Amino acid sequence: MKIITISREFGSGGRELGKRLSDIMNFDYYDSEIITAVAKNSECDANYIEEKLNHHSLQNFPISFRNTIASTAYMQSSKVPFLLEQRKVIEGIALLGKDCIIVGRNADVILGQYKPFNIFVCATMEAKIKRCFERASENEQLTEKELIQEMKVIDKIRSQTRDILSSATWGRRDAYHLTINTSDWSIKDLTPAVADFATFWFGKRI
Repeated sequence: MKIITISREFGSGGRELGKRLSDIMNFDYYDSEIITAVAKNSECDANYIEEKLNHHSLQNFPISFRNTIASTAYMQSSKVPFLLEQRKVIEGIALLGKDCIIVGRNADVILGQYKPFNIFVCATMEAKIKRCFERASENEQLTEKELIQEMKVIDKIRSQTRDILSSATWGRRDAYHLTINTSDWSIKDLTPAVADFATFWFGKRI
């Protein structure tokens, strides 16, 4: 079984890269499907789950998956139950034993025992802003200043979430097998090279 995980800065194109990779390599693809599964298992609305997991800060977070579990009262009032359920869903994906690509959600550390190929996708702020505006829907009317603030908030939350899962810092270069700066690239043109690199890495590992 081969697993590719993609961690990414908001707006860097990591999600598109993951989807295109799955098409080229014929791997199963998991992204929003994980949120759907968490929502089903938690009997909650998927939009509510996504908002909780992706937009709620972990400031003053009194729990560490590596060490201790906080009080039941706090667990019930926070995003923690959804993080735990999300972890179970990701572990369940690995148990299927099929080649797959998982975007985000710290799958690289959750599935570390399976020795996945871990990618981190980044870009300049200018490139991320351009990509976000190009892909924004009609009901997304953020100004550039608001968009930059949104990027910073989401990436900070991703970093905080990783802190409670692992001693590896989010975005730290030695935590990944391949770091990709998409600033000057078309994701479509870049993907075949990444697929070749991943194929070579898996072959070398075996």
